[in-house]
Amino acid sequence: MRKLLTDAAHTLVPPKGDRHGPLPPLMLTLTVVTGLVDAVSFLALGHVFVANMTGNVVFLGFALAGAEGLSALASVVCVAAFLAGALAGGRFGSRFAAHRGRLLTSATAVQAVLVAGAVVAAAASHGRVTTTVQYVLIVLLGLAMGLQNAVARRLGVQDLTTTVLTLTLTGLAADSASAGGAAPRPGRRILSVLAMFLGAFVGAVLLSHGGLGAALGLALGLLVVTALVTHRLSASDAPWTRPPT
Repeated sequence: MRKLLTDAAHTLVPPKGDRHGPLPPLMLTLTVVTGLVDAVSFLALGHVFVANMTGNVVFLGFALAGAEGLSALASVVCVAAFLAGALAGGRFGSRFAAHRGRLLTSATAVQAVLVAGAVVAAAASHGRVTTTVQYVLIVLLGLAMGLQNAVARRLGVQDLTTTVLTLTLTGLAADSASAGGAAPRPGRRILSVLAMFLGAFVGAVLLSHGGLGAALGLALGLLVVTALVTHRLSASDAPWTRPPT
């Protein structure tokens, strides 16, 4: 338990000299954004995920088999938008390969613009999700989450992918002391799961009581804060510039 709590504390407030600098808490914030955005996409945009591509591939199979309440077209558009965003994220990663702080600042700024577009679209529709609004939001949010996923991959902060939890949960169980493992970073892994859960929970609550604008507005606020904090903290010292290994 002491190891778990220490690891969680060091993830939230990285100690001086940590190889990833301030990146871990920033990545946790982006994980909350993922939960918020996927709550919007699943609950309000026709049972699709804009961040979880495993779910979309499964939903596509269900839809093609004739399952009710699912759209093959929506799943395909989600995957296509996500891949386009990931392609852009890969280019960002190559351009800012020497400085992880600048990479994260630039990527989250672009994400914020995309999510801001989604907020405007939701506001213009007065909360009514017509087919046009549905696909506009799917494309904008899919682009944003593909970009985030690719950048998180390039940043290389272990157990903080911001979008995928299957391997995190597997590692949490498989590497535990009960399984004979060394249980590396248990606190970080649990925080990652809790961050996604928190985003999904809050997103669902906001959708029920405040509508699309409230949930997307919070996601936008978190992205803006992440971009500003990263820009403020970015430096040329090792935690920001050291290539992940």
